[in-house]
Amino acid sequence: MGHDHSGTPGPAGAAPAPDHRRRLAVAFGITATILVAQAVGAVLTGSLALLVDTAHMLTDAGGLLLALVAASLTLRPASARRTWGFRRAEVLAALAQSAVLLAVGVYVLVEGVQRLFDPPEVPSTELVVFGVVGLVGNLVAMAVLLGGRRSSLNLRAAFLEVLNDALGSVAVIVAAVVIATTGWQQADAVAGLVIGALILPRALKLLGEAANVLLESTPPGLDLDEVRSALLEVDHVEAVHDMHASLIASGLPTLSAHVVVEDGCFRDGHAPQILDEMQRCVAERFAVPVEHSTFQLETARHAEHEPGSHD
Repeated sequence: MGHDHSGTPGPAGAAPAPDHRRRLAVAFGITATILVAQAVGAVLTGSLALLVDTAHMLTDAGGLLLALVAASLTLRPASARRTWGFRRAEVLAALAQSAVLLAVGVYVLVEGVQRLFDPPEVPSTELVVFGVVGLVGNLVAMAVLLGGRRSSLNLRAAFLEVLNDALGSVAVIVAAVVIATTGWQQADAVAGLVIGALILPRALKLLGEAANVLLESTPPGLDLDEVRSALLEVDHVEAVHDMHASLIASGLPTLSAHVVVEDGCFRDGHAPQILDEMQRCVAERFAVPVEHSTFQLETARHAEHEPGSHD
């Protein structure tokens, strides 16, 4: 005999996703405007740094558009077919953005090294003008995204892309100043390499975070050994096995486990109280609160005829 409680993760139980569409729409509008301006500047100046920053801006504009679409999808209600709705769309968007950023970063490094040995002539005045335009626009976009970046992997990806763009604009401005004051044309290639070096680590980090969610890895900050120990401290609990924890989306961890309790708990009606105490434990005791938990209560003999292995 056992009791299964799911924390109602279905259509009625899933917490609504935060609405970040307005922030993303404003950031996308700003980024698209800067993209057009920098594309014109890249053509006029022939600068690698500005060209790379424009390419980066293009991926960011596409990424922000993708993030905006994902943010709209996450607000769609859950259904019997998709019990979590489209909450994981933000993770897919972040994965796509990080993959594109990684490709751009590799291209930047290859092209930058080639231009170190064969630098083209770059007009410094035009370069600094377009660099300043990009920097101002990116700072405004960062201010728009700043408030919600911790609540969503999708929004954090967008913020990181805009931050990278701002740093890239700084590199463009520095390169323009160096060229104007010293005539060293390789400064443009160096700036391009700096932008590439800024892109790659963040792209890899974001790629890892998104992959961990899709692989259903244990949520960062949640120690399953500690969770198991805490559950074993609950009165009448004898063993905990088949424990699994994962992230559905940002801020939505889930946990499930089979819990062996004393046989008498099923006869005297004490099992529901044990279930309540375990759910309070995982929702309140840990740094990562788990509000969607599933516990199957069972007797010690149940494992003898249950399929699969136990851990």
